[in-house]
Amino acid sequence: MDSFWEHLQNLTDARSIISLGFFFLLVVVFAETGLFFGFFLPGDYLLFMSGLLCSTGRFDISIYTLVLSLIAAGILGNYTGYWFGYRTGPALFNKSNSFFFKKHHIVIAQEFYAKHGGKALVLGRFFPIIRTFAPIFAGVVKVDIKKFTLYNFMGCIAWVCTFTLSGYFLGRRYPQLKEYIEYIVIGLIIVTSVPLVYALYRRNQRNRYKELK
Repeated sequence: MDSFWEHLQNLTDARSIISLGFFFLLVVVFAETGLFFGFFLPGDYLLFMSGLLCSTGRFDISIYTLVLSLIAAGILGNYTGYWFGYRTGPALFNKSNSFFFKKHHIVIAQEFYAKHGGKALVLGRFFPIIRTFAPIFAGVVKVDIKKFTLYNFMGCIAWVCTFTLSGYFLGRRYPQLKEYIEYIVIGLIIVTSVPLVYALYRRNQRNRYKELK
């Protein structure tokens, strides 16, 4: 059991993931963007860290290969999530909660999609949890595959380029940043989690208001 939790902890640490190699990095990005149990995996700061470490030479791969490969992994991940949602449909909402599945995550993605429409597949890339479940919900409601493909490519390109290239160029401009990786990771986690926490707060407030009526 201790070994299981140790491996699980490593999967939430960007440097541990990157240290396991380029292909493992792609598998994690694929899972985090398309498999319902991948919501706990690092996303934004994993991309930032891969770009930062690439700029310092600690991740031995060209930035062009890194960015294009991450885009491909993210796009394929979303297609997988869409297919899963398409196949499971409404039955997904009746699935029992477990360690790897939380029904309220699907509800959050549903509300986000209802508010933003197809743009949720682009905007959702920048929000933890929603990034994992938005394509699944798009499959549940059977979004037109051509429209889904357009938003899938747009969102993934914007997401990967924003975080990976930010890490890469900041690392090139300020090489000393690698000495403050822990603080950078904490900062990114806080920044990317605030919108999700706010969404949960708003949802709980609405539910309480409905109960009082």
